[in-house]
Amino acid sequence: MRVIDPYSGLNLVDLSHIWKADAPSYPGEPDVQMTRAVKHAQHGVLAWKIKTTMHTGTHMVAPIHIAQGGADLSHLDPSLFFGNGVILDLRCKKNFDVITAEDIKNAGKIKGGDIVVVNTGWHHKYSDSLEYFGEAPGLLKDAAEYILSKKPKFVAIDTPFIDAPLATSMGLHRNGPCMKRLAKAYFDATGRDALTDFPDWNPAHNVFAKAGVPVVLQAGGDIDEVTGKRATLTAAPWKIFKGDACIVRFVAMLDPSGKLKINSGKETE
Repeated sequence: MRVIDPYSGLNLVDLSHIWKADAPSYPGEPDVQMTRAVKHAQHGVLAWKIKTTMHTGTHMVAPIHIAQGGADLSHLDPSLFFGNGVILDLRCKKNFDVITAEDIKNAGKIKGGDIVVVNTGWHHKYSDSLEYFGEAPGLLKDAAEYILSKKPKFVAIDTPFIDAPLATSMGLHRNGPCMKRLAKAYFDATGRDALTDFPDWNPAHNVFAKAGVPVVLQAGGDIDEVTGKRATLTAAPWKIFKGDACIVRFVAMLDPSGKLKINSGKETE
């Protein structure tokens, strides 16, 4: 759904999933816990206590998450969180598919300094399921390297990972398998060996992390409405010292009039 600001005429499109107590959590991580600390019936006020990892729902991941010495959220330049970008249409991708550099090139033109958003259509499968967390399409290393060549501010995707899940600890890497059924499910679906096809751990995410580029995972909301278009995009995390990730509200902005300008900052008369 598109919301129109009555003052500026700016169109705002939400690219975020609703965050709540039963938001799907990554295998191996605890569920979100929300309890009412203060209740309307008792005090006339509502206040929540929340216990969660920041890797839930639509969230930004800082380079420090997988790159030792990488920037944490508190050291990311705020200019990275706002800018022009493109929403690429990769909704042709199916279960266990990969996204190549050629796929990215064919999906649309990326300008230098863009925010790059990849819509695979996977946000429609957002759920606590093997399919959502284990069978999502993901970028190959060459796709990440091509996007990086455009010097993006950040990269976003509507799947749980930038990489194919079998290239993460969901499969047979590092502390995995977090999804013990996944490698067999891949073999049953494709007849191929998971480690042969995905021998490296998070190769695409490492490309971005080592270059200091944050990523937004699990984009959703009304992303289909702006897919194939250019827009101004923003996603701002908390300023967390040593923070590796943070839930964000991801928003696309469009100006149909083409006349909107940001205020100069001068004092009003």
